[in-house]
Amino acid sequence: MLHQSLPELFERDLLKLNEEITLYKNEADLWVVKNEICNSAGNLCLHLIGNLNHFIGATLGNTGYVRTREVEFSSKNIPREKLNAELDKVIEVVGNTFSKLSAADYEKNFPLLKHDKVVSTEHMLLHLLTHLSYHLGQINYHRRLIG
Repeated sequence: MLHQSLPELFERDLLKLNEEITLYKNEADLWVVKNEICNSAGNLCLHLIGNLNHFIGATLGNTGYVRTREVEFSSKNIPREKLNAELDKVIEVVGNTFSKLSAADYEKNFPLLKHDKVVSTEHMLLHLLTHLSYHLGQINYHRRLIG
């Protein structure tokens, strides 16, 4: 069942992330940090793009993507249009990767350790989905707070 639901849920949340980035009235607000807020919406978006390209695209889909995590948080003022284009690409990468996974693949060990532990691919994909949803909620709250 998860092999049918997870691709739909990832696509739903990535499309919503694309929408959230578009809903910022002032594009510069994507990069605002204030008070106790440490990460801008732009940096959280870059982080999610890097995370999914690495763990789903490169690790499961063999895309060859090489992650530079520190750049996800140090980059600033990237145009919204570029963020949306990168989100469109990651939606495609995630969809293509899921289309190649069988139900049996979900039960196999994920190729990378997660915090020094072996976990199933299913476990890791659920973790990645909740990670995406968590940061999506932060971006939604950031947009409404800053705007």
